[in-house]
Amino acid sequence: MTHDYRQHFPAWARAASAGRTVSQWWPWRGMDIHLERLVDPTAPAKLVILHGAGGHARMLMPYAQLLGGVEAVAPDLPGYGRTRCNRLPVDYPMWVDLAAELITRERERDPRPVLVLGASLGGMLAYSAVARAGAAGLAVTCLLDVRRPEVRAAAARIAVLGRHSGPIMNALRPLDGVRVPVRWIARMSAMSNQPALNAAVARDRLGGGGRVSLRFLRTYLASVPEVEPDRFSACPVLMAHPAEDRWTPAALSLPFFERMPVDRHLTLLDRCGHMPAEDPGLGQLTEALRRFATDRSAG
Repeated sequence: MTHDYRQHFPAWARAASAGRTVSQWWPWRGMDIHLERLVDPTAPAKLVILHGAGGHARMLMPYAQLLGGVEAVAPDLPGYGRTRCNRLPVDYPMWVDLAAELITRERERDPRPVLVLGASLGGMLAYSAVARAGAAGLAVTCLLDVRRPEVRAAAARIAVLGRHSGPIMNALRPLDGVRVPVRWIARMSAMSNQPALNAAVARDRLGGGGRVSLRFLRTYLASVPEVEPDRFSACPVLMAHPAEDRWTPAALSLPFFERMPVDRHLTLLDRCGHMPAEDPGLGQLTEALRRFATDRSAG
């Protein structure tokens, strides 16, 4: 049974995020991609939600339910959640391809504006996918450019290994097919500022308690954004960054964010860790996303 992450939210958010979603399946490149969808044909906008390392669709869908007034879809990216990879290899460029194709698919389904929300690693994933496919707006919790050694050091469970990941991962290339526990390589203990929430993520076999291939890890750490930030022109950007993120502090994302020449807004989520779940930041996130979605729908 999937863990209900809403139990770690404040009482008002547990009640507000209640509501049913439906599961759908998308045949894609020989895989069966699981989609979690919040259906609302009357909503003026649609939201595509992209998770990061240790996440999955059902973990993030409550954030869309908090907003109200949006239809939302979240994929279980290959290697996570209930998506069936059918023994096919998974790498990070495949994630970018899938995300961009899903955005295009949603844009073509009906004329409503499509916004994209990327959390954690999913922030840069969303950035690259939107740069390729377009969107009415891009919202992220962080923008981690892994070309910078300080970003790799923060993301890794062992900083020195992250900082020097290039030669290490190249040496391990013959072992690309080996799958290792997510908690071996990522700082699951810093997923949030709530020990109980961190423990739940680390136990969740659909997310942080699962395994990831060395191929995926190698290609992620060697990835480059779809376009440089000073050439991004797809849409306005909102970065709603947790103010007390012990895993990837805002200082790691700001250099990339501040180079974007588009209309951009920064909101710091007070008292929130990497996965926002605390007041007042969770309310600030909800309000910032709701205002962003309303503005982009009106535009």
